[in-house]
Amino acid sequence: MMRTRLLAALAAALLLLAGCSSGATRDDGRITLRFQSLAWQQESVAATKDLVREWNAAHPEVRVEYVQGSWDSVHDQLLTAFEGGEAPDIVHDASDDLADFAYGGYLADLTGLLPERLTSDIPRRSWETVTFGDGVYGVPFLQEPRVLIANAAWLKKSGVRIPTPGRPWSWAEFRQVTERLSGDGKYGVAWPLKEPVSATLNLSLTAGGRLFHRGPDGKVTVRFEAGDEVVPRTVHDQVGTDRSAPASTLGSGGSDTLPGFFAGRYAMVPLGFSYRQQIAQQAPEGFEWQVLPAPAGRAGLTQGVSPQTLSIAEDSPHKEEAAAFLDFLLRPRNMVRLALGDWMLPTGTQALKDPALHTREHGWATGTALARHLRPAPAQSVRGYPEWKDKVATPALQEYYSGAIGLPELRERLEEDGNLVLARYQR
Repeated sequence: MMRTRLLAALAAALLLLAGCSSGATRDDGRITLRFQSLAWQQESVAATKDLVREWNAAHPEVRVEYVQGSWDSVHDQLLTAFEGGEAPDIVHDASDDLADFAYGGYLADLTGLLPERLTSDIPRRSWETVTFGDGVYGVPFLQEPRVLIANAAWLKKSGVRIPTPGRPWSWAEFRQVTERLSGDGKYGVAWPLKEPVSATLNLSLTAGGRLFHRGPDGKVTVRFEAGDEVVPRTVHDQVGTDRSAPASTLGSGGSDTLPGFFAGRYAMVPLGFSYRQQIAQQAPEGFEWQVLPAPAGRAGLTQGVSPQTLSIAEDSPHKEEAAAFLDFLLRPRNMVRLALGDWMLPTGTQALKDPALHTREHGWATGTALARHLRPAPAQSVRGYPEWKDKVATPALQEYYSGAIGLPELRERLEEDGNLVLARYQR
């Protein structure tokens, strides 16, 4: 009896697995594609589901099934799904998470699958974020610069110069301004650096920082040079020397700083562009806020981004149909809908021209003006980056920002410990 129950349970599990596999085809010949979306904000989920419904209504022979994923666990979840043969046909992720999946053979090379309309509409610099070796393993479709969210009334009262995309603050001026705005228990800036690596690397491009250097043999090494020092040193000195930034927010996420921002404890908070939605929804009545460009360095306003991406699983038996759905989902008007829903910027040049993205309300115009300055994040094509980030860079930067270690030790750990990790992936 026990053996009979085990066999029955195994048969049921196999039936369930078959129903969950990618690219299912019904007896009537209709194809079902599973699309795992990481949209999480209410407007974004609604926009994505509406587009799936519109596709299904117009394409009864190729049905798309919406599957809700989570940013919190997407890497491990996808790795398990890929290795178990249960991956969705269409994968929503971020470009800095794709390298290992692309090199591991889990994602389809989209070269030749996508229409010219789509490939020509997205700039080359955006395609570089999803190009690994000779292949293209995703479509970059949404991106967000890092900006300064500022208490508008506080800055106006202080008399400091208000930066614009045409005339931003330098990092040195930014430090001077935050010191001027501080005192009496208030701070010019609050840095939420619970996840310090992405913010540090991407903003360091403004100062010419690269950190990762690829040699003639194709191998990547870490070198912490002068341009890489500017942003970490600014944050470190604002916290430890100027007292213009509180140490208490260094371990916080962006959302954790908003109550103090609304209460008038911090004049500015550096955040991703999409945080504007939370601020618009949660700000007290009468609270005046504005979007300012991040400080600029010798490379101007250039900063790194890791766009959100849409990929097709290598195991999907219906890659052409999946590519057709991506073409539909990322038509200019649809890309605008997705961008507005996520409060982010589209990568497409036609979508970026939409008037809705050029209004002064909620800082849309400021963010859109930064789009042409966005470049691939430094770690885009680095194999082993997730392990380097978690085991080396995150603890080292956290200790440096808190004052536990100095700049020489930060450099030593990023370079020596970091190169040991990367070397294992480049044998």
